Amino acid sequence: MEVLGIFSAFGLSASAGLNAYIPLLVVALLAKFTDLIELQSPWNTLESWWIIALLIVLGLIEFFADKVPAVNHVNDIIQTIIRPVAGAIAFAASAQIITDIHPVLAMALGLLVAGAVHVVKAAAVRPAVTATTGGAGNIPVSIAEDVVSTILSIVSAVMPVLITVVLILLTSWIIWLLWRRANREKLRNQT
Repeated sequence: MEVLGIFSAFGLSASAGLNAYIPLLVVALLAKFTDLIELQSPWNTLESWWIIALLIVLGLIEFFADKVPAVNHVNDIIQTIIRPVAGAIAFAASAQIITDIHPVLAMALGLLVAGAVHVVKAAAVRPAVTATTGGAGNIPVSIAEDVVSTILSIVSAVMPVLITVVLILLTSWIIWLLWRRANREKLRNQT
C-alpha cells in the first residue's frame, strides 16, 4: 500500500501542474464519498463542503480564464505560484498514509513535480502552440490539459500503478521530442 500511495501522490501532483484545482477537487470528492482516500488532519479539511464549493468556483474561474487570449498568459503567471502549492497539498494529502515520509518532504516533492509540469506547460508548450498557430491552438490545448488533468487525477487515485507507467511514457516522449529538436537544430547549424 505504501508504494501505491507514492504513485498516487506523484500522479496527483503532476496533474496539479496542469490545473491546480482539479486534483484537489478529485481528492476532496473521493475522500468525502468513497473509501479510496482517507484524509488525516489537517488534510481532511478538503472534505468540507465549503472547501469543495471553493474548489469548484476556483476551478471554473481557471477553466474560463485559460480559454481567453491574453488572459490565459496572465493566468499562467498567477498559476506559477498556485499550481506548485496545489501539487504540494495533493502530494502531502495523498501520501500521508506513508509514515516514513516527513510531511515537509512530501510537500517539497509535490511542489517540485507540479512546478516542473507547470514550467514545461507555461514556458515551453503554450508559447510554442501560440507561435505556431497564432493563438488559435490555445483553446483546444487548454481543453486537452483539463481533460488530461482530470483523467490523471482520477486514475492516480483509483489505479496508481497505471499512473507510473503513463508518467514514464510521457517523460520519455518529452525527452525524445527535446532530443529530436536539439538534433534538428544541430543539423541546421552544420549546413
